[in-house]
Amino acid sequence: MQLLMPRPGYVMLKKIHLKLFRHVQIRSLKQLIFGSFIVALIPLFTLLWQSQNDLAKLNHNTVTETQFFVKTAGTIRNLENMALDIERLLRQHFVLPNATLKRLNDDSLNLFQDQLTPFCQQLNDADVCGHVHRQLIQLENYSSMTDKIVLDAHLQSFRIAVSTLSDGVRDTVNERVSKQQDYLSKLQQKQAWSTAVLTVLSLTLIIFATKLIIKPVNKLKDIIGAIAENQNDLPAKSSSGPRELIAVEKDLFALHQRIQQLEKVRTALLRHASHELKTPLASFKEGCALLAEEMVGPLSVQQKEVVTLLQASTTRLNLLIEKLLDYNALLQQAEPSIENIKSANIIQECLTQNGLALKQSGCIVEVEVSDGALTIPTDAELFRRILDNLISNAIAHGALQTRIYVAITVDINSYLLDVANHGNPISAEARTDIFEPFKRGDFMRNDRVIGAGLGLSIVADCSRLLGGTVTIVDVDYAEVCFRIKLPRNDAQ
Repeated sequence: MQLLMPRPGYVMLKKIHLKLFRHVQIRSLKQLIFGSFIVALIPLFTLLWQSQNDLAKLNHNTVTETQFFVKTAGTIRNLENMALDIERLLRQHFVLPNATLKRLNDDSLNLFQDQLTPFCQQLNDADVCGHVHRQLIQLENYSSMTDKIVLDAHLQSFRIAVSTLSDGVRDTVNERVSKQQDYLSKLQQKQAWSTAVLTVLSLTLIIFATKLIIKPVNKLKDIIGAIAENQNDLPAKSSSGPRELIAVEKDLFALHQRIQQLEKVRTALLRHASHELKTPLASFKEGCALLAEEMVGPLSVQQKEVVTLLQASTTRLNLLIEKLLDYNALLQQAEPSIENIKSANIIQECLTQNGLALKQSGCIVEVEVSDGALTIPTDAELFRRILDNLISNAIAHGALQTRIYVAITVDINSYLLDVANHGNPISAEARTDIFEPFKRGDFMRNDRVIGAGLGLSIVADCSRLLGGTVTIVDVDYAEVCFRIKLPRNDAQ
């Protein structure tokens, strides 16, 4: 069982590495990557060292057992041959006793005894070896054996003892072969367990090291994302980490601070400029109206044309200022205020607000609100801006004397607001950037006023603040259809 379990050092290896990462101050990205690579390789080096150690033990064991098998086989073969020689010489001496045969018999018995003693010590089989020794001692009294039957009986017992010794050697060899196979099997099992444990440990360390490397990178991604979303608060500054990434993080914080400063300047400039322009513009517009009505005296044809141009310019400038103020107010709204609103009421307010423009264009608005969308949870002001800008866009760019379709329906997990109109369809190329700020369409407005290009951008920004999207979809009942997809309350 001990062979199957990993060494205690393996169990503590991960803790050591974690402490190493915790106490070692990472000063550069190169150091972090190199250190992580080295630590991840430690279990693999440990596995390699263990494999080499096990192979060395296996090689030593194999050599030892092979030498034992070869030596044992050679010794038992010699003993069997010597036993045959002893039997032959003893029978010759019994038939023809003489000094030469006696000397040969004594030498054979002594040589057999000399080889049997160390062999039995190596064999560790006292019963079999003791039986052979006893038979050998009885044969040493061969000179006193005058009866052939007695000699044959002793030789038969000696042959049986030597044969028993051979069987014992064979059993011993088989037993040691079986032990060798068991040892090899346990060694393989141990190697498999060690490989599995160290591989898992190595993968764990690789994942841990990867997280150490990715963590500061993800921190930079979070900071960049916060800057991209124009958030006021960024994630906390890192107190430690690779100096290259710390430097990038400091630069990002400085960039965010600079962007915030520029944003404040831009917002203030936009707000003040819009308000400062609005008052003189109203006076200028009133003056143009007085001139057009000839309240200060009659005008010539050329003067009337100039006044008409001035009125058109003031109307366009007034529209631009209103859109800028609306866009500026939208940028200052950080979070929507969600409440349950009546869809029909919001639609009616927008239609009333655009009533004069609808009357001038001759358009009729068809409204459809599904049962599930009579009351929707959203920000009333943002939703009103979306609907108002889409209706204004349909009036300004749609065909005159046609229908405008406003529909609010419910999807599986979304509310859908569709505003569609007849007129020139929007090309696929124009759809890619039509929601960008100050992007105007390719076709002239019906009122001949050049728009600010902020209406659809305000729609997109309001939709994003509400967690939704705005897209242009193809429908069979109109040439242009803007679809606002807002998440339902349970989806939010």
